Amino acid sequence: MSTNKKLKDFEEQIRQCVKCGVCQAHCPAYRLSRREGDVARGKVALAASLLDGGVKLEERLEQNIGMCLLCGSCVNKCPNKVATPEIVAAIRREITDNKGLSLIGKSVSTVTGSRALMQAITKGGALFSPLVLKEVPKSSGLRLRFPMKRMEARTLPKLPLRNLFERVPEFTRGDKDKPVVGFFAGCSITYVYPVVGVAMVKILRLLGYSVHVPRKQKCCGVPALSSGAGTAVEELAENNIKAFGKYDESIIITACASCYGGIGEYYATMEHADKTLSDKVIDFSVFLEKHGVVDMLRAMKPWPERPRVTYHDPCHLKNHGITAAPRALLKALPNVDFVEMEGASLCCGLGGTFSVSHYDASRAIGAEKIPGLRDSGARKIATACPGCIIQLQDSINHAGLEVEAVHILELLEEALMAANTE
Repeated sequence: MSTNKKLKDFEEQIRQCVKCGVCQAHCPAYRLSRREGDVARGKVALAASLLDGGVKLEERLEQNIGMCLLCGSCVNKCPNKVATPEIVAAIRREITDNKGLSLIGKSVSTVTGSRALMQAITKGGALFSPLVLKEVPKSSGLRLRFPMKRMEARTLPKLPLRNLFERVPEFTRGDKDKPVVGFFAGCSITYVYPVVGVAMVKILRLLGYSVHVPRKQKCCGVPALSSGAGTAVEELAENNIKAFGKYDESIIITACASCYGGIGEYYATMEHADKTLSDKVIDFSVFLEKHGVVDMLRAMKPWPERPRVTYHDPCHLKNHGITAAPRALLKALPNVDFVEMEGASLCCGLGGTFSVSHYDASRAIGAEKIPGLRDSGARKIATACPGCIIQLQDSINHAGLEVEAVHILELLEEALMAANTE
């Protein structure tokens, strides 16, 4: 079984930090607080002290370690590529091992580990949201009717009654000369934005691929990783690896940046890693660009009315160099007018469970996106991560902008299906 690494496994990485401070300019938490303990350099120093016995797992250290979105922006710019997010996650697991899971950690472990519970919660939310939520005027969100600690101002998307598994078949046969493609949907697409998953399946079917959407797949584990729930991550990884393989899939597509970072990267870095899943993982935008969809879109006649659309870079794609493929798709779309926005690569502020435990900080980080979005004149902001959609729309709602956060696949489906019916 694949297992999480311990803090001591990162000792060599920790010693490679030369404390140059390059990370300061790129850390969203540090830009907000200007505290040394909140930046990567400070966290790596704390990790070194933990290894050397200089500090203990006390409340102050927990606060510093908690102020991290695991976005990876620091690693991307670090001259020695010190894996600060993995080091921080390892410390959080040590805190959990010593003190037990926090309330957030327990909730994440329980919910993400149970498909039945996830389905019950989302269906219940769809049915009863009018009782506990109210519409936010001129926005795409809902707001809590009753105060919830630290979350009174959070706006939320409307939950659908039918999840992805109720909308698409588990397996669809395509052209004989094309391989079977597995689709790892993840929690947000399956239960919050199933329209995105439906769009992915439709597009793959249009291209002639056989598509397998396993019912046994669960959460990728990134929320559990963020909250220090190491055991939950291991169990989810084992489950998801076993969920695929029935149809000998040669490719596993993700349409969620966090899922790409989870099953495509984190699983591969675990001790005794079983890479039968992670070695096959590819982001949808990279896959579609490689398989001619950009050229297909460019051949279409531009629509007479095209709303201006900009793009937000999800951290889990940006830090793996996946920035060109999403833009290539957006630029080629006949149904939108793509414009680049200032600050496209800035973190949205979600950070897994960070936005739950530190909502005020999360909201402040998200607000950094607004000036660039406003100046772009865009009516929609597209991205490749459903978690970012939730966070972006919350920031947009608070700024009072009439802008909709959408997934690239929604725009792609609109263009491709319209062309296919002509």
